[in-house]
Amino acid sequence: MVGIGTIVNVIAVFCGGVIGQFIKGGLKKSYEQILMDALALATLFVGLAGSLSGLLAIKDGKIVTQNTMVMIVSLVLGSLIGQMIDIDSYFYKFGEFLKSKFSKSNDDSNFVESFVSISLIICVGAMAIVGSLQDAILRDPSTLFAKSILDFAITMIYSSTLGKGAIFGCISVGIYQGFITLVGFFAGNFLTELMIEYLSFVGSILIFTIGVNMLFHTKVKVANMLPSIVIAVLYTFFM
Repeated sequence: MVGIGTIVNVIAVFCGGVIGQFIKGGLKKSYEQILMDALALATLFVGLAGSLSGLLAIKDGKIVTQNTMVMIVSLVLGSLIGQMIDIDSYFYKFGEFLKSKFSKSNDDSNFVESFVSISLIICVGAMAIVGSLQDAILRDPSTLFAKSILDFAITMIYSSTLGKGAIFGCISVGIYQGFITLVGFFAGNFLTELMIEYLSFVGSILIFTIGVNMLFHTKVKVANMLPSIVIAVLYTFFM
């Protein structure tokens, strides 16, 4: 069944978020902080690993750089387009809408931040893209099943530390991966291996940036960089 991987992923994110709410009161502030730091480091290094695998290669026994131009072009053009559209503001507006509907507490200041952060972490990355395409083209949801386990743990921690906004990350993952699965189903024959490679590469850079935001409390608008993934695909036509 095409799409079963995304369905399982949505359920995993929702369940992780709900369970996180139940254990929220049982965690001391110091434990919450160390969990957030650990999660930030994990996110950072997952993104770093994917970024370096796309940026570095071994040739004749030496480490050489590759894909430098696609990285620069994709990030620069994609960020400009994203800034003009201001995708980040739409994420936050949707988060505020969800907060008004599902959060009765006016003190739940982290609701929107929790929703936006978890949405970016579980959506922007190689596993989401490649897994959705494998599900659509090869009828193989195994990658998304593995991702579901990781997302369950991540969402549970986020929900317990930042609040119930993380639960609604299931909406984002459903829309995002569902869309990619549909694209793969109808246009899978047109997506080349190089396109998928560039998608994963640029996606990993964005994940690394999310990790930086989490760990160092910077304010890089990663959502506004999302068009970079599309630019990376279009770049292959000029190779």
